[in-house]
Amino acid sequence: MHLTREEEKMYQGEYGPAIEKSMEILVALGDIYGAEGMVEIVSAQISGVSYKTIGEAGLEYLEDLAREGAQVKVPSTLNPAGVDLDNWKDLNFPREFAQKQLQIVESYREMGISTTCTCTPYLVGNVPPIGSHIAWSESSAVCYANSVLGARTNREGGPGALSAAICGITPNYGYHLDENRFPNLLVEVETPLNGSDYGALGYFVGKTVGDGVPYFKLKNKLQDRPTVNDLKALGAALASSGAVALYHVENITPESKDALLHVDKLEKLPITSEDLDETRKNLSISDEKPDLVCLGCPHASLEEISRVAKILSGKKLENQLWVCTSISVKAASDRMGYTETIEKAGGHVVCDTCMVVAPIEEMGFKVIGVDSAKAANYVPSMCGLDVVFDDWENLIALK
Repeated sequence: MHLTREEEKMYQGEYGPAIEKSMEILVALGDIYGAEGMVEIVSAQISGVSYKTIGEAGLEYLEDLAREGAQVKVPSTLNPAGVDLDNWKDLNFPREFAQKQLQIVESYREMGISTTCTCTPYLVGNVPPIGSHIAWSESSAVCYANSVLGARTNREGGPGALSAAICGITPNYGYHLDENRFPNLLVEVETPLNGSDYGALGYFVGKTVGDGVPYFKLKNKLQDRPTVNDLKALGAALASSGAVALYHVENITPESKDALLHVDKLEKLPITSEDLDETRKNLSISDEKPDLVCLGCPHASLEEISRVAKILSGKKLENQLWVCTSISVKAASDRMGYTETIEKAGGHVVCDTCMVVAPIEEMGFKVIGVDSAKAANYVPSMCGLDVVFDDWENLIALK
């Protein structure tokens, strides 16, 4: 692949070992995927944060990079960690795990990366302009950035996104190119959607389309157009059951008008209410009442937290409840009084982590209730626990 003179200097180690290592990773990725060159990026979002997923080898790699003076060149945010960084003791996270987790986050901080650990960086200020090139690695955030924001990123691995952040560039292939952003499947949804229907829809379509680009025609009326929260749930499910990094929704997403020019000859996939009901049933592997209900996969928005607080106001929970979000959104929730309302009911607004990357299997829980198709897909395999999938209002038990 072609490198500019400046990129050659970076690759040859003239700017130090951290940049040299990072350029080696980027060049290798570019060679693998047939990129002709690099493209400058405006932001990065980096996975490989939880100690549960990267372990000792990952921690050692990050500490080495930090010691070598690695610094990111673009605004960069982190994926969720394995614990609530501030309140891990109160929430009974394992001490040894938490200490390793704090070391990981400290290494990232030394590289200039924001330690706001969230899978929804677009809710905490990492909002790239339409058409801009970025290097994001969290699958649901990639799907949101490409589809809803109209930015351009491939589904990067953690090391690739970190290398791109350090060098300020990424290989120019895949979804960075116009020709790869057109749809290859027309999804005609024949039933209106509400709540966790969007997750069920994404899960069903993701299994069908794989790493393709679906184009959705929805039956919802104008007043029931999908919200930002619906779109993030849809994308998260598409990315977990398949490997979708970009989707279009007719008259909703920014590139849908251009994509519409390419749908006439596409294979059609009709979706009925029966399809969604069957998907919901398949996502639940337990009939028991959950002892922990986890919301916020992807991380909850302030609007979602406010709805939970409204339902819980003046009531008490029978089962435990975590509402997972970023520290930034929690600060707004604190100020609005939502956090206090949820805590008075016996729940917690948990920061920096989620039910997928936290060591919940070591914390005494057996059955987890989720309203996220992504979480329902990953919790059994990553945590070894049973899961119940439903709208969150049906999962919580009130005294």
